[in-house]
Amino acid sequence: MRHKIAGRQLSRDSAHRNAMLRNLVKDLLSHESIKTTAPKAKEARRSAEKMITLGKAGTLHARRLALQFLNDKDITAKVFDEIAPRYATRHGGYTRMLKLGRRLGDGAEVVQLELVEKAE
Repeated sequence: MRHKIAGRQLSRDSAHRNAMLRNLVKDLLSHESIKTTAPKAKEARRSAEKMITLGKAGTLHARRLALQFLNDKDITAKVFDEIAPRYATRHGGYTRMLKLGRRLGDGAEVVQLELVEKAE
């Protein structure tokens, strides 16, 4: 029984999984749209929305928490200065997943994960 065990294992050990999710979130926040498999996107979405929520808080503590996860000052600055102000009136739901079909090689379901409100 898997009581109180959150998240997906994604067939990786914890260090590989955490590094992969951080990289997915960094790519999503820098490019504002990524293409990946559905389970990876569902996990990356959780962390990305937390980073945007930290950006909306705007405090020094929130910035340090985001920097601790993202490990990139430029992306952290973009989250706090550009991305978070777009969602000032929105309560969650900052990302959307669009199904793109199945991958030819292994049949994995591929989705496009993107931020809801694009920069103009």
